[in-house]
Amino acid sequence: MIRKLKSGEYRLYSRKANPKTGRRRNLGTFKSRSAAEKHEREVQYFKRH
Repeated sequence: MIRKLKSGEYRLYSRKANPKTGRRRNLGTFKSRSAAEKHEREVQYFKRH
């Protein structure tokens, strides 16, 4: 899940909330949305291989 920050950067959050904190885990902050989307695909690939 990608959200735009006030600073203009994009942050990638995990799809599920962390049960301990009830919030989504931060998976990285990126300058562009395309970079965040690319990393999201890499994360999904890694989780299944």
